Amino acid sequence: MSTAAMNRNPPQAADSSSPVLSLIDITKKFPGVVALNQVSFDVRAGEVHALLGENGAGKSTLMKVLAGKHQPNGGKIILAGEEKSFENPKQAKKSGIVLIHQEQSLVPEMSVAENIFLGSLPLKWGNRVDWKKLHADSTEILERLKCTFSSRDMVSNLSIAKKQMVEIARALVFTPRIVVFDEPTASLTDHEKPVLYDIIRNLQEQGVGIVYISHRMDEIFHLSQRISVLRDGEYNGTLNTADTSEDEVTKLMIGRTLELDHASKPKDFGENMLELRNLTVNGVFEDVSFNVRKGEIVGMYGLVGAGRSEVAETIFGLRKPSGGEILLDGKVESIRSSHDAVLEGIALVPEDRKDQGLILGMNCRDNMTLSALGSVSSMGFMKTGEEKVVYDKYQQAMKIKTPSWRQKVGNLSGGNQQKIVIGKWLHTHPKLLILDEPTRGIDVGSKAEIHALIKELARSGYAVLVISSEMPEVLGVSNRIIAMYDGRVTAEFDGDAVSEDKLVQAITGQYVTDASGPVPAASA
Repeated sequence: MSTAAMNRNPPQAADSSSPVLSLIDITKKFPGVVALNQVSFDVRAGEVHALLGENGAGKSTLMKVLAGKHQPNGGKIILAGEEKSFENPKQAKKSGIVLIHQEQSLVPEMSVAENIFLGSLPLKWGNRVDWKKLHADSTEILERLKCTFSSRDMVSNLSIAKKQMVEIARALVFTPRIVVFDEPTASLTDHEKPVLYDIIRNLQEQGVGIVYISHRMDEIFHLSQRISVLRDGEYNGTLNTADTSEDEVTKLMIGRTLELDHASKPKDFGENMLELRNLTVNGVFEDVSFNVRKGEIVGMYGLVGAGRSEVAETIFGLRKPSGGEILLDGKVESIRSSHDAVLEGIALVPEDRKDQGLILGMNCRDNMTLSALGSVSSMGFMKTGEEKVVYDKYQQAMKIKTPSWRQKVGNLSGGNQQKIVIGKWLHTHPKLLILDEPTRGIDVGSKAEIHALIKELARSGYAVLVISSEMPEVLGVSNRIIAMYDGRVTAEFDGDAVSEDKLVQAITGQYVTDASGPVPAASA
């Protein structure tokens, strides 16, 4: 489909029916930033309309305006032919607009049931909570979602993926007209994604309009009927999904065609920087052995729960091993804490950047120097000038987009937040860099920049371990790939020789290798 054939204004439905929702010339300003500039967008009943754009393009801001979390500086919201103005999310929900957040908004100290019905708890005589009805209704919703946890479980005890399912369950409490899914599969397992797709199709059949925000193109082309793109806070076009391609959508998002190359495969690497020998944490993973050489990128691939992140946490001193050895630069190390790990030259970019990698209420400069405060302080006092030098160095090198170092990290896009986490750890000058899901929830442009950075770090001599649940990412950056299943390493592949089929078989326990080559898995 040519650029000339693109719909530059949000199109009407093919049958000329009016959209159930229209956002017209929405403008939203924050101090020093115009987040949205006269953006228009519409959704038809029973449609999945994908909303795409790079991190910081304005997608989440537009949806927060729709859901009453932000009030616009200009423009109109038309719902079912009637102009609306929402002062808070509760008003939007009463009108049938439900936003399923990318950033989870659950209360950890409350049960699953209490979170699902938060703000609308069933009451009985005397204005008391009807606990029996609360748990019965919650259980019914969880069963529809095929969840394996109980309505009585505390949210604080749930995994990230299960918390996301609770967020989705909250939307089903209401009778929605519009449901906004903001990166809904970012933390879901492969088992849970089809359940979500079935929920979306069910909502479509009921005539509910769906806004779907995701950076995963396979999901966009699988689910949506139309795709609208924002760029730098402005509307940049709408495409019919059936008439376009990933290349055209990407070009509309970032202004260029994205070249996705595979990792270069140098013949020689340096000596082992990391070696694991039968590393074990009882009940979590067992007999994990592999190495990472200087200048090499090793990818770890597996399903959620395979034990990949737990291996990384053990290397970084966050878990105590019950057996095996960790060798750094040929020397057996006893790493008892993350402090020990940093002193030994290990850096971990964690899976959850918001909870584990950043302090969202602090500014960009202060976050950038958190891992090496000693380098920018003297006698307990911060050297603000040196902090600024460090921030400027990595801000420029990594192309972090922010109005100023004073900007709170919580106001940045996911891609820019991730760059600050990486920069923070690079400032410690590590020997081994571990990146756990380095591009989760990040747009294709920022993802390509981070992949290029990882490869450049390896060329500079860093030993890099990349943990990812995205096959294209693992194949694209890794010189070698370690596959895990059920707490064990099932196979090791050279980056040149691996096939997608063998990789899938390895992470589902159907295929393992040993020193003599591939052999059938015991469970196959």
